[in-house]
Amino acid sequence: MDRFLGRHQKRIDAKGRVSIPAPFRSVIARDGFDGLFCVRSLFHPAVEAGGAALIGEIDKALARHDTFSPEHLALSTALMGQGDTLAFDGEGRIVVPDWLREATGATDEIVFVGQGIKFQIWAPDRFADFEREARETAARLLSSRAAAGGAA
Repeated sequence: MDRFLGRHQKRIDAKGRVSIPAPFRSVIARDGFDGLFCVRSLFHPAVEAGGAALIGEIDKALARHDTFSPEHLALSTALMGQGDTLAFDGEGRIVVPDWLREATGATDEIVFVGQGIKFQIWAPDRFADFEREARETAARLLSSRAAAGGAA
């Protein structure tokens, strides 16, 4: 199964475009999605991005709630209603919209961080802070699991 893996830092050009990492474009192409689906992260100053697999996960989360329930309304508004599909140009770039810059705090560079079926887009400085916290949390989670007799 195709996955978004690794971390890639890219510069935003003078026309406001950024090149999506080639391995990420390949995953999206094999996924069959036309463009890049993006939505603000609910938890961090980042943007969640991907293709059909990401939208499929959103659909699964929505399916756990009645279509007209407050829970479904909140999730669908935050995850679908505020999402945006960005088109690739002929060279695999997207135009970075203002809302993405505002959500991430990115000015001249962006970091793309693979997370399996999706990836996140961050401002480099904000990601550096989050990455330190994530490594500490991951180490703590794996240590507690090992201490409890589970496999790492």
